[in-house]
Amino acid sequence: MTPRTAPTSRTFVLVHGAWHDGRVWRRVVPLLEARGHRVLTPSLTGHGDRAHLLGPDVGLSTHVEDVLTTIADHDLTDVVLVGHSYAGMVVSAVAHRIPDRISHLVFVDAMVPTHGESALDVMPVTRLMIDAAADPAHPWRIPPLPEMPAPRGLFGVTAPEDLAWLRPTLGDESVRCFLEPVVMDDPAADAIPRTHILCVGAGPAADHPAAEPVVRRPVPARGPDGTPSRIRELPTGHDCMITEPAALTELLLEAGSP
Repeated sequence: MTPRTAPTSRTFVLVHGAWHDGRVWRRVVPLLEARGHRVLTPSLTGHGDRAHLLGPDVGLSTHVEDVLTTIADHDLTDVVLVGHSYAGMVVSAVAHRIPDRISHLVFVDAMVPTHGESALDVMPVTRLMIDAAADPAHPWRIPPLPEMPAPRGLFGVTAPEDLAWLRPTLGDESVRCFLEPVVMDDPAADAIPRTHILCVGAGPAADHPAAEPVVRRPVPARGPDGTPSRIRELPTGHDCMITEPAALTELLLEAGSP
């Protein structure tokens, strides 16, 4: 009888999107850990246990350094780096800073920038949020998006118990996060395999659009080096780690497979 080979343990770094914090992954973490994988879910500056650090100088580069510090402090290698929504900007920049430590990039309903773009460039509708939040006292603070009727809900979350948990975890974002251009200038990062997970709502996207912000520019079918990208879809709203954690976990495991 041929002995069974033990599954390879991987390291996942899951990076939350704007207004959220690391707790948003709470249903995914135990599912990955139960399969023998290591999982880190840092809260970016200005969020979660770091909410007190929010200020007008917090920007995309701040959040990039947050993730770089997490990886360095834990001496992580062979990382499956996952970015949700705005964090597509963050993980893209991180991959260009330390391409030798990243084995796979996963964009979960995320922004996919090119060098020099800001979140505003990737998703121009962000300008409406910035303008609407222009408070003379704190013009740099962008509050979370308002809750909408189903099926949009709050970032695509509509179940009452989930909404009750999500609402108090959300916090303001610094406008600098949306305006600062991303730096992606190391061609070595172009060879990192990548997966795009698109949240397409509970039915056809035209009938059941996921909650904003959703990036609807075409997802690259190939990575920068020409390697085909994996493109997967989930029939759920934007915060799929809350609404469909098991399905998302399976796609993350697929991305993390050697």
